[in-house]
This record gives sequence, structure tokens and C-alpha cells, in this order.
Amino acid sequence: MPNLLHYPDRAQLMRDLAERVADQLRDVLAAQPSATLVVPGGTTPGPFFAALSKADLDWPRVRVMLSDERFVPESSDRSNTALIRRLLLQSNAENAQFVPITALGSAPEDVIDALRERIEAALPIDVLVLGMGADMHTASLFPGADQLAAALADDAPSLMAMRAPGAPEPRLTLTAPVLRGAKNIHLLLTGAEKKTALAEALLEGPVIDAPVRAILGAPNPVVIHYAD
Repeated sequence: MPNLLHYPDRAQLMRDLAERVADQLRDVLAAQPSATLVVPGGTTPGPFFAALSKADLDWPRVRVMLSDERFVPESSDRSNTALIRRLLLQSNAENAQFVPITALGSAPEDVIDALRERIEAALPIDVLVLGMGADMHTASLFPGADQLAAALADDAPSLMAMRAPGAPEPRLTLTAPVLRGAKNIHLLLTGAEKKTALAEALLEGPVIDAPVRAILGAPNPVVIHYAD
């Protein structure tokens, strides 16, 4: 069962999460040459990124990777890659190794083989931070997405293209077995709507209806960080 932490406000949540992630990365770096950190996109984790970027870490030994990305150029205001460069890969973290999970091409399928090779060299994930939507998606594992069942399967490749109802562009996403295999897992949630969704996701039910259940049931520790 995941460990659910409630915070009095979002600012404290972001600071505490940044401290926990930094501590876990230090522990990993004390035991091995490098560490892989996977983070979500979107605007919600912005204060977490800002706090983590100032952490006293041996950042050149840390690989930073997104859990998913929209198939858009980095110049797009919808690019999570651009967001990570702007908010996380700054200050002390500017020398971290960034591992892109997208590339220029006419379709995700044109670039995915080369991207998988790059990603798999950085696996397994040492510290994973994810978000969750009100529809109980995580990363780009959306209910109703065209390849969701394949991305949830135990034998899924590391990275898959995903097209989902209501998503204006294709996505590239790390798949369930890669995410579930992370050594340390954090789920970052804010707001009453997502609190309600989390309560539903924690109930027994098909993973395909609530893809975040694949992460909530991961074999390694899962900590949920929530503030209103």
C-alpha cells in the first residue's frame, strides 16, 4: 500500500519532495557511479523543480529524463523538454545529464528506435516522480489511448508512441514496466479533483481503466505527496 503524505500547503509539499528526492539521489550516488531521475512535465511541479535545482548534489553524475513528452518541437510552448530546461536544469542542476525522450521527425515512429537505445542506457530508474490526471492517467498512459494495453504489458518496450482522445498531438511515454521498476517512486498531486481521483484509483479495479494503478501497485516503495 502506498504511503500517503498530506501537507498543509503546496509550498511545503514542493520543498519536502525536493529534499526527499535529493536525499535519495545522494544515497544512490554514494553506491554507484551515476543516478537516473525521471520527472513529469506540466506546470504543477514547477516549484519542485526550482527547489531541486538548488540541491547540493554531484549533478554531472545525475541523468534527468522526462516520463513522457508531447511530440512537438522544443520551440513549442507545449514542450515539456523546454520546461525542464527552463525550470530544473538551472542553478546547481545546470550540469546534469539530460536524456531527451523525443527528437525531430514527422511522426514518433520515425525516431522511436534511436530514442529507445538512448533511454535504455540510462535505466533502471533510481528516483521517479510522477503526476496524475483527474482521469487517473500518469505519464502518457491515458485511459482510451490507442496503445494503452501494450504499454501496460509486462513485455512492453521501454518507450512507446501514444495517441489519446482529446490529446492534440501524439505523445512519447515511458511504459508501465519501466516506471514500475523504479527504485523510489513519488506521486505528486494537488487539488480536490485529483484527491477524489486518487481515492478511486486506490480501489480494486482494472488497470486499463485507471492506468495510475500500475504505479500504485509497484513492488518498490511508493509515496504519494498531496496538498489542496
